[in-house]
Amino acid sequence: MTTRRFLFLLGSSRAEGNTELLARRAAEQLPGDVEQRWIRLAEHPLPDFTDLRHDSDHARPPADSSTGLLLDATLAATDIVIASPLYWYSVSGFTKRYLDHWSGWLRTPGLDFRATLAGRTLWGIAALADDEPSVADPYVGTLNNSAAYMGMRFGGVLLGNGSAPGDVLKDTEALARAKSFFAQEAPLARFPHERAAG
Repeated sequence: MTTRRFLFLLGSSRAEGNTELLARRAAEQLPGDVEQRWIRLAEHPLPDFTDLRHDSDHARPPADSSTGLLLDATLAATDIVIASPLYWYSVSGFTKRYLDHWSGWLRTPGLDFRATLAGRTLWGIAALADDEPSVADPYVGTLNNSAAYMGMRFGGVLLGNGSAPGDVLKDTEALARAKSFFAQEAPLARFPHERAAG
């Protein structure tokens, strides 16, 4: 059986924010033999993504660059956890830039980026300041549809409520969900229209 390797990508501009606190609570439940790697995207800023699809292929980034580090970490992971606060109803700018770079990695010769990620699992964890979880629907849609496009599994999004520092630790329902979040069997992601078509 393949050892699971979790990559936690922290998308907040602030360390130890509510989203990170909730992610660490969920990660505490993982078995001891599961590898965990945590990367704070703010500490490894990516350049703006340039779409070259009609000009030339993308080149593999140097391993010692932020882009190379994140690419190699992504390829090595069996489970990718996007831990980004809800910013304007979607993922943070750091997180969106990371996902934008997937477009380049898809077009980098020799990577087989899509084939490598197919069958692996994408998860989301987010803290939001609103009591109504439906405001996070665009966030959930971004991750679900990204997973569906890549042929990945999607474990859903663990939501917690928190605005002031540490608030999420008062959200007893979110902390209870965190205990079993990674224990669930993640289904293969589907686009909404595919689910509707049945």
